[in-house]
Parts: sequence; structure tokens; C-alpha cells
Amino acid sequence: MPPEEADALVKAAVRHGLAGFVEHALVRADLSLPEEARALLRRESLAGAARGMRVRALLLRSVEALAAVDVVPVLLKGYGLARRLYPEPLLRATTDVDLLVPRAQVMCAVHALEGLGLTTKAGDGDRDDTHHVELTGPAGLVELHFRALAGYGQALEGDALVARAEDADLDGLRVRYLCAEDEAVYLALHASNHLLQRLTWLFDLKLLARAKPHLDWDRVVARAKQTGLPQLAWYAWDAAHRLLDAPVPAQVLQALAPPLWQRALAHRLFSGPRLLDAELARNKPAWVAAKLALAPQARPMLGYALRRLRGHWARGG
Repeated sequence: MPPEEADALVKAAVRHGLAGFVEHALVRADLSLPEEARALLRRESLAGAARGMRVRALLLRSVEALAAVDVVPVLLKGYGLARRLYPEPLLRATTDVDLLVPRAQVMCAVHALEGLGLTTKAGDGDRDDTHHVELTGPAGLVELHFRALAGYGQALEGDALVARAEDADLDGLRVRYLCAEDEAVYLALHASNHLLQRLTWLFDLKLLARAKPHLDWDRVVARAKQTGLPQLAWYAWDAAHRLLDAPVPAQVLQALAPPLWQRALAHRLFSGPRLLDAELARNKPAWVAAKLALAPQARPMLGYALRRLRGHWARGG
């Protein structure tokens, strides 16, 4: 591989949180890069693994603190997902801990996590675009979710997801994970909420589909429609299928598909080269415009867009 192509590969891998995964794949394929690119990939892979170990330590401490007050959290994304889907959990980049708890347990959970030396960031939990409480400290960031996500002017409430979650074990600690069908919807909605600007999220979908060959796709479609955001599930699963050959049935994509003009726009915005370059992540007005155009419902998205633009202008953007 020419040095300039190798350099571009490594930079893209780092940009999308895939340095460790790419290094692992190259080793398995018995492929090598030029020395400079190989050294950079190795450094970034080790740095990502170190961050992952730090997040893992905070995750375990958080789960232990919550267990002391009889709260068993649902682990979203992050280390818990990587442990279940990736060859090695530290191959997937992660920077914080995402936990989902019932609304009724939020304050109890916050107090327990504050006992770890974490400080709660001030916020407005009643806003329609707020879905978690942020707790930060020297050990890192914990996002304590009461909604699974909020975006496009709408929210995915968490209590029903918690009720369907499945018990699991993480290093001897009791945790929970979303059931497979809910996770297939949640991961897709999360990726689309961020306009698919990290290819890691599409790899997550592909690996989930491969790890769950008996996934109930009819139930996935039904759950996606129940959220009121089926188009968002389509954007992510369609891109994962087109670009990464994720094994999603054609009838599922057909059932979730938005109007033809939104499909055409999504294929334009979410082409391989544009996603690889993460164009929208670098242009906030274009980001908001894209979300407005792709929104399942115009009115709630318009309110969201106006808030984001006002915030952007207030910061001098």
C-alpha cells in the first residue's frame, strides 16, 4: 500500500474510533502498512485501549455503587456492547459510561454515583431534548439516562426498554442489556441521531446482526415504528447494509423506509466517501439542515433546529 493511502487509512480509522479494530483486522489478514503508518496505528490503538480500560474501571465502580442502593442499570453502547460483539472489547473506542435506569430511580442513582466523587452537571431534565444526567469527575464521565435518547425533536423513553431488558453478568456484577430487538432499534436511532458520523456505529449494527442470526426482525420493525422514528432506524440499517454488507433482510428496510425523496437525500449525505470524511460533523449549520430535512416529523424538528442554531450563534459560530 502506498504511504499516502496508508496514512489516509490510519487517519480515517482514528477519526471513526476504529484504530484498534483496523489493526486487529490487518494482523488477522496478514497485511502490513508502511512503517510510519504502522507505528501511528499502533500508538492510536494503544491509546484507545488505555481509554477503554479507564472507562471500564469507572463502569465497574458505577455498577457497584448502584448495586449498593438496589439499582441494576442497563448498559448502553460502550464497553458492555464491545464485550459482547467485538473480538476484544478494547478494540471498540469508548470515552464514557452510559447507563439507563427507570425514571423513578434516577435521583437514588445520582446520589450513589456522586458518592464516587462525581459531580452532577446542572441541566434541565424536563426539556424535550434532555435524556440524561451527566456526572463528571477525575475518573471520567457517566451519562445516567432516563430516556434512551432524544433527538430530531422527539424522545425515546426508557422505562419500557428497562422493563424488557435482560439480566446479565459483567465481571461478577449484575447488569442488564437491552433485549436484542430493542438494541437493534436503539443502536440505529443513536447512529442516525448523530448522522452516522462515526463508522463505529455502523460496525456495531453489522456485528449485532451477525451475532444474533435469529433476531426477530418483525419485532424490530414493530418496535421501530412504536418509537415514531422508523426512518431513523432505516437510515442506519440501510447504510450498514450498503456500505458494510450488514445482514438485514430487504423486507425490513422496505418496511422502515422513509419517502423516496428522503431516501435519495440519505444516500447522498450518507455515501461512503462523505461518511468516511465525516463532512457533516465539521459544519454545524449543515448538520442542523440535514437533520431538519431527514426528520420524521417537521414540527418538533424545527423547534430543535432553532434551539441548536441559536446556541451556535450565541457561541459566535
